Amino acid sequence: MNEEAIRMVLPSNETGRWVRRPRVIAPAGIVFAGAVALAACSPVPDLPPAPMEPAASTYTANLPPYRIQVGDTLDVRLLLNPELNEEVTVRPDGHISTTAVSDAVAYGRTPAELAETLRKGYAKELQNPRVTVEVKSFAPTRVYVGGEVNTPGEFITVGPTLTLSQAIARAGGTKLSSDDGSVFIIRRGPGDKPKFLSVKWRALRQGRDPDADIRLAPYDVVYVPKLGIAEVYQFYNQYIGQFANPSFGFSYLLNPTSTGGSVVAAPVAGAAAR
Repeated sequence: MNEEAIRMVLPSNETGRWVRRPRVIAPAGIVFAGAVALAACSPVPDLPPAPMEPAASTYTANLPPYRIQVGDTLDVRLLLNPELNEEVTVRPDGHISTTAVSDAVAYGRTPAELAETLRKGYAKELQNPRVTVEVKSFAPTRVYVGGEVNTPGEFITVGPTLTLSQAIARAGGTKLSSDDGSVFIIRRGPGDKPKFLSVKWRALRQGRDPDADIRLAPYDVVYVPKLGIAEVYQFYNQYIGQFANPSFGFSYLLNPTSTGGSVVAAPVAGAAAR
């Protein structure tokens, strides 16, 4: 190796010491300007200002009628036959049984709809029965949030189920490794068969689509997937990084006949020995 080549590799080869190549450091001004530019690019559009006070009936006026849930306790009353009044609990299969009606579907129905079903059943034994159904105690509803959220788990409420944004807020929000554009719901359909439903969580999070804040059904599972790059990193860390120590570099043999010294370039960042 000629003298000029040696100077390119080792500025002072007389010492025979290990030499690291100088790192290229971006000027602080460029880094700061880039950070400011990224901060200025907000994904949230201009929105109308919130009123000082919400309208009195805005929330309750838009709520759907209550539908009976598994575990609800119901008072079944007959106006002209009070001796047949009774209290029943909705079974895990969503049905109830009364003195005159051995089996009736209660889950998913409103109290008025169930009262009409029971009236038809009591009409076989009574003339013109007048039946009412009241919900004496409400079973808590449950939804589940899993995947790339900070506190996944089961979330219990009494009354209306949570909305998508409320459920993710209960779960502590999404992680940086989450794929906001691929969030989906697992919901049980007819025959207890699960089905997958897409949601627009990214549009909701960025304030672009208020209709994306859907109300969940009882026992829904909201799943937040992981970004593809996070999957790759997890695979690397689990199957490669824990068992291997990749180190990338190169060496030069200098003056093999005289000193036998060698110069090794610094390994790539992130490949330090464990």
